[in-house]
Amino acid sequence: MNKIIKIGVVLLLTFLLVLIRFFESDLFYDPLYYYFKSDYTNLPIPEMDAIKFIGNITVRFLMNAIVSLAILWMIFKSRSIIKLSSILYGVFFVLLMMVFCFLLFYSASKNLFALFYIRRFLIQPLFLLVLIPAFYFHKTK
Repeated sequence: MNKIIKIGVVLLLTFLLVLIRFFESDLFYDPLYYYFKSDYTNLPIPEMDAIKFIGNITVRFLMNAIVSLAILWMIFKSRSIIKLSSILYGVFFVLLMMVFCFLLFYSASKNLFALFYIRRFLIQPLFLLVLIPAFYFHKTK
């Protein structure tokens, strides 16, 4: 594939990630979005539809993961990298979602910083920022 086309597709996919982020409040149900934008340390966690909220986090994670896997494919063109990345995305999702749900619904202390950062890892394509340099470093070795 022509290098210019490859770069163009990666930029287009990156723009798709930006669009997901830009329209997050319109596309996804997230009662914690405005909560964390306010002075949340003095406020109780807002009432929410838990099933809808977890479902929306899952959909958003999947959208980001699929686009991220497409970016990884365009950069590295390696089935083994995509397979490993898919497994990592799955494992990270399950682990983070379990901790997120525990903190949200069962934690007596309501550790807000942990809740904020775990939610951030679930709804943002941060794993891509780790995986690209890791695979690039591995490929150059």
